[in-house]
Amino acid sequence: MSEQDPSQTTETGAAAVEQPETQLTPDEEIAELEKLLGEEPDDFQARCRLGELYFSKGRMDDALTEVKKSIEMAEVLREEMNRSLAMYYSNLGTIYATKNMVDEAEAQFKKALAVHAYDVLALFNLGRVYCEKRQFMEAKSYYERLVEVTPDDPIAWYNLGSVYVELDNPAVSDYNTIDMAMQCYLRTLELDPQHLDASFKLMDIALNHKKTDLAIKVMEDAVEHNPDEPLVYYNLISAYEKCKMFEQAEQARQKLKDRFAKRTKEAGKS
Repeated sequence: MSEQDPSQTTETGAAAVEQPETQLTPDEEIAELEKLLGEEPDDFQARCRLGELYFSKGRMDDALTEVKKSIEMAEVLREEMNRSLAMYYSNLGTIYATKNMVDEAEAQFKKALAVHAYDVLALFNLGRVYCEKRQFMEAKSYYERLVEVTPDDPIAWYNLGSVYVELDNPAVSDYNTIDMAMQCYLRTLELDPQHLDASFKLMDIALNHKKTDLAIKVMEDAVEHNPDEPLVYYNLISAYEKCKMFEQAEQARQKLKDRFAKRTKEAGKS
């Protein structure tokens, strides 16, 4: 009878004896990691390990390069985590606000900004919270930061303009901010020419400060961009009359009649 190989099993179905894994030498592990990072340069763990191995082998220049890259990647990961964490705090604040738990909502929005200073939802909602509390200086700081982050958002500019209007009131503050309010409303209309509230508020401010040319232009533009909205015609007519431009007021009144008579006629045909 021949001798049995000790690596073979003596019973049917029994597991074979496992061979021990070969331990890579540092140089072999370095080679494997360099190959891996050549194919997947964003593998954070691999890059960190490679930096450690370079250091252990005394390859200081290589270690310095890899550690710097690891730090850059870690900073990016931290920024992404902060953005995500801020979003969750803001979402929690929104839930509290929906439940009319204002103090709790405010606390969560501030937590969001503590981890990510330019979280859009937190900035918007804190601005609104302080407007509702009539704490317009606080609202101003949040809305000013908001337009820095979202310079092409007409709502952000409109809200900031409304805060500047409030701050121009001597009963509220000693600031003279009406010119800044007008600039905000102009920016709102530049981004969204159909924004009626911005048009109406800017018209009122312009008339109150004897900027008649601006008031007229704003309402003429509003009619051009909102030709099917009767209210813009009424405001344009009112602006003409306040500026003693009675002929233009009558022309606008007739244009309003003609347009909506045509619409009535077309509706009757259909």
